[in-house]
Amino acid sequence: QVQLVESGGGLVQAGGSLRLSCAASGRTFSSYVMGWFRQAPGKEREFVAAISRSGDRTYYADSVKGRFTIARDNAKNTVYLPMNSLEPEDTAVYYCATRDTSVVVTTTQEYGYWGQGTQVTVSS
Repeated sequence: QVQLVESGGGLVQAGGSLRLSCAASGRTFSSYVMGWFRQAPGKEREFVAAISRSGDRTYYADSVKGRFTIARDNAKNTVYLPMNSLEPEDTAVYYCATRDTSVVVTTTQEYGYWGQGTQVTVSS
């Protein structure tokens, strides 16, 4: 049974930084794609970033390119999302997710396993 546990959220001022972490368990972590998504109040869940099994390929939403970086440590079964130059528009619950294949995709519906989410609030 796959389990994903996010941490690292919090309250930060605009221009600040946070680093989210997602610890995975329940299967061979290095065999599967990992992704980060977010959901703001009143909005649909949206793609933020994704990373291939080995970490050699990364993908980002246009809104976070150059500010967020997705990375993984397969030895620690953990995926990270360092976030810099945060903006009030980044305020959301951030979710870690994985899927059952090695193909990287950016659509929410293609991910079958989700964490409980961690709140990120950016004040202006």
